Amino acid sequence: MTMNDNVRTPATTTAEVRTVAVTSGGQRLDRTLADALGDLSRSRLKVLIESGAVSLEGTPVREPSRKVRAGETFRVDLPDPTPAEPAAQAIPLTILYEDNDVIVIDKPAGLVVHPAPGNPDRTLVNALIAHCGPEFGNDSLTGIGGVRRPGIVHRLDKDTSGVMVAAKNAVAHAALTAQFAARSTGRSYLALAHGVPRPAKGRIEGNIGRSSRNRKKMAVVGRGGKPAITHYETQARYGDPAEPLASLLRCRLETGRTHQIRVHLAHIGHPLVGDPQYGRRMRRTKAANAEAVAMLNEFSRQALHAETLAFDHPSRPDRLEFSAIIPPDFRALIRFLESI
Repeated sequence: MTMNDNVRTPATTTAEVRTVAVTSGGQRLDRTLADALGDLSRSRLKVLIESGAVSLEGTPVREPSRKVRAGETFRVDLPDPTPAEPAAQAIPLTILYEDNDVIVIDKPAGLVVHPAPGNPDRTLVNALIAHCGPEFGNDSLTGIGGVRRPGIVHRLDKDTSGVMVAAKNAVAHAALTAQFAARSTGRSYLALAHGVPRPAKGRIEGNIGRSSRNRKKMAVVGRGGKPAITHYETQARYGDPAEPLASLLRCRLETGRTHQIRVHLAHIGHPLVGDPQYGRRMRRTKAANAEAVAMLNEFSRQALHAETLAFDHPSRPDRLEFSAIIPPDFRALIRFLESI
């Protein structure tokens, strides 16, 4: 195996390009590149591969597990280094409450909470840094809760909307983090699920960990994982009473695991409408309304909304509770289902 190192792209970019020529095949692509390049970890190369930064004869290769063949030459495009700390970016926020300690927002679907591979900026963190700048100084959130996620004490998935709280100083961050860890916060979500759970009100319990079939997904696991408990109550049913298409559930979290509601509802056979990872397309039946089936299948994100959030104020003896109304796309789907 040979390597041509430090080949540069044209002057319009400062990204570094490296090539790896394979002399013996059979290994995984990520391992082959890690062995050849030396200074890039296998996990870093996996991210680069999945993002399309590794190509073969001009075509991106996005499977880290792909077996390489002798004679193949791969191009690795290394992106420009990103700043260690997120930059302030003026992104509009819907603020439900704010004081010197906390800020509570209604997060829209589509907004990522903190920078991560694939979403280096235009996140809630970037918006918070910009928003807190004029009153508290541009570095007011620096070092609170970690360089890449200052002020963040909990998160919502990119396509989940609703109430979130962030800390504006170290004392508030410690107090809120402790509340989430102790499960003393109150959180409820509205979820539109396929079908209707039985019983209509219940408790879902099952440890959540990485799926053994797909490491990008979470799953209810028999061994390992972290304990997770979700309480749900059916609020409405839609479609033919004998064969409902969907139901609106109010879910309350007793724990806060990654993708918890999405995983737990999928586990009991009632995944969220529009969920790209854990959901499914609905099949047409004789009793099903064709237009409703089409709308449910075409909904562009998981139908999940963080409706309420309650917590103790970090510096006052007050219990605060906030709510956010369902966003227009979610509300429009519910209104249509109510009309059928």
